[in-house]
Amino acid sequence: MKYLLVASTEACSGKSATILGIADRLQEKGIKIAYTQPVVTRNVLDVPAAKAVAPLEQGKTADLQKIDNDVQLMAQALSLPPERLGSPLLVLDTARTIDRLTGVDRQDYAQLLRENVQLPGDLVILEGGTNLHEGSLFNLATAQVAADLDAGVLIVNRYHPVSSIDLLISAQQQLGKRLLGCIINDIPRDQVETVQTTLVPYLEQSGIPVFGIVHRNGLLRSVTVKQLVQQLDAEVLCRPDRLDLMVESLSIGAMNVNSALEYFRRGNNMAVVTGGDRADIQLAALETSTQCLILTGHLAPQPFIVSRAEDLEIPILSVDLDTLTTVEIIDRAFGQVRLQETIKINCARELFGNHCEIDRLISSLGIG
Repeated sequence: MKYLLVASTEACSGKSATILGIADRLQEKGIKIAYTQPVVTRNVLDVPAAKAVAPLEQGKTADLQKIDNDVQLMAQALSLPPERLGSPLLVLDTARTIDRLTGVDRQDYAQLLRENVQLPGDLVILEGGTNLHEGSLFNLATAQVAADLDAGVLIVNRYHPVSSIDLLISAQQQLGKRLLGCIINDIPRDQVETVQTTLVPYLEQSGIPVFGIVHRNGLLRSVTVKQLVQQLDAEVLCRPDRLDLMVESLSIGAMNVNSALEYFRRGNNMAVVTGGDRADIQLAALETSTQCLILTGHLAPQPFIVSRAEDLEIPILSVDLDTLTTVEIIDRAFGQVRLQETIKINCARELFGNHCEIDRLISSLGIG
């Protein structure tokens, strides 16, 4: 049995998208995949925070309502049978941390991990935490898991021009020979060539193989209008049937109408935040690439604005918040993007599958 631990240097780096892409390619080559995510930190569905989740018994049907969203995603997207899914071992939250610190929780998580990953297949893919250190208190940090399972580690690094190299060198120092290499993700398109000609050669010469470089994709960083409605506790004034529209960017309409129109024309699949009394800005936004209008101050729009939005199938949301608070909430929503919608899952499959040197990764793993 071989183990691949897909880890990251920071949250929202693209681990799930990477796993989807490479697992899909591995399955195409006839390699049987199993999947587990030992530490869960968010998006938990009905998992009691005060108890560890027991590992699946061989052949037992998984209760997907008690498994983290990522496990559900992998089970469905990769058509994995229940016996090739491991349950989360730990729901990481404040209560569990206090239990550990005070001695209430004395569970041997290293042993529980070894039992949990005894899954059928050729390769067990483990999804790591939000960074390399998460889970240290419970002996479930990246380096500890890799050592316990003799697993190879693939680091997914969200590209930053200055800090990416430091983060990857630090990962190499922590993981040593267990670091198989990295995938560099979310690279602005105008910086891809620079990454290829400067960063990649340096990493390769430093003993950090680069299995893929992936350009920034607006769809993967998008949220649905429905998610914005929930986050903002907004009232939907029209087109409640179009809340599945994907929002890739945020624009604020607080200028004169001519400047606003030029500004909006540069955007793509926007959520436009403006005052409920700014009919001129609202109309300008509706004529550009806008997925929803978000009106602040809980002011009703003019009837002709609603009529135009109805015709263009663009939802209008009303919030009882000021513009600054609204923007802050939306920014947080973009910062917590997850793979959930089918369109994003398919995009991740194609993008990461096509940009990963899968044969090189298979050779590094010693499988196939």
